[in-house]
Amino acid sequence: MIQETQSMDQIVARGPGLSRRTRILLGAAALLLLCLIPLWPSLRRWSSAEQSIDLSRLRLATVTRGDLERDVAAEGRVVAANHPRLFSPAQGIAGLHVKAGESVHRGQVLARIESPELDSQLAQERSRLESLESELSRSRIGARQSNTTNERTLELRRVQLDAARRELERTEKLMADGLVNQVELDRDRDAVRLAEVELRQVEEGGTLQRESLDFETADRARQVERQRLVVAELERRVRELTIASPFDGLVANVEVQDRDAVQPNAPLLTVVDLSEYEIEVRIPDSYADDVAPGLPAVIELGGKTWKGTLTAVSPEVSNSQVLGTVHFAGEVPDGLRQSQRVSVRLVLEHKPNVLKAPRGPFLDSGGGRQVYVLADGLATLRQIRTGAASVGEVEILEGLEAGERIVLSDLTLFNGAKTVLVRQ
Repeated sequence: MIQETQSMDQIVARGPGLSRRTRILLGAAALLLLCLIPLWPSLRRWSSAEQSIDLSRLRLATVTRGDLERDVAAEGRVVAANHPRLFSPAQGIAGLHVKAGESVHRGQVLARIESPELDSQLAQERSRLESLESELSRSRIGARQSNTTNERTLELRRVQLDAARRELERTEKLMADGLVNQVELDRDRDAVRLAEVELRQVEEGGTLQRESLDFETADRARQVERQRLVVAELERRVRELTIASPFDGLVANVEVQDRDAVQPNAPLLTVVDLSEYEIEVRIPDSYADDVAPGLPAVIELGGKTWKGTLTAVSPEVSNSQVLGTVHFAGEVPDGLRQSQRVSVRLVLEHKPNVLKAPRGPFLDSGGGRQVYVLADGLATLRQIRTGAASVGEVEILEGLEAGERIVLSDLTLFNGAKTVLVRQ
């Protein structure tokens, strides 16, 4: 049987102060407390947060103060300021002298429309003009001949009247001497009156005939002039059959083939003036009431910006868009090409020294009334009020201060939580 060790145990009296074990436990507790002190804010935030999210999933920005330009972004397309489409002036066969993409100079022949019908009509009208001119010349010659005959007849009647008067004077003298009777005197007087009537009739008839001939000649002259206008118009139409370039430029496209039959007013080709360009922009119809000619524009091309001016706005809405025209305000960039795509910002309003923040999905998801403010790793939901908005920024009217960091991301990520812990 094994004996117990009680006989060998000795009672040891406790010394003064804490035991070694207690000191170890207290040291460990103090060390733990020292470690928890730096982590206390994080623990407090963690305990107060309704949920947590990783920082990498968020877009952050800082609220700043500065100038804000309320603008609208629009798609733009480079077009030549002068790019007329040339049409066929008449029915005929198109003969092309150029190809698409070919450089041309002012007055160069681009195409020729062969129109036998128009050429035949011009020849007929020219022949009619020559005929009318011949008739006019013949009428003038006939008028001169008739006038000459009338003058000769008039002179003859005057001579006859003078002879009758001299005969009457002799008869009156003889009557005074008693050498002739009354019958002869009356006969001579009747002869004078008859000569006077004939002279008057010749004068009046000559005047009427001259007026008639002048009227007929003037009428034929008007017919000739009218026919000349017809011929001039046909000559103009024939000249227009030769399509020439209105300026130095480039043939953009050709819409017919060589030797194709074309109808009047059929499109043939388009010529563009490469010396001046403009931007054709499509503006959302929601901004139709805000845009007007004269607005400044910023054209973004090749990583650079160029100043422009909105010069025209279409009054018609097509496909929920309004067409506008932007001209370069100063220097035009080199290397522009027809139909080249560019980005255009139309500056609707300039507001100086305002509180602003970058635009983000929070505007749509929160209706511009809510945003999460990030401070010490905790995102807190705050009520705000926004004002004017541009393509990249939005005005903050209430709820934020300059220097505060906000979350630009979609608010639906936070599921409506008042506070969210943002993990690093």
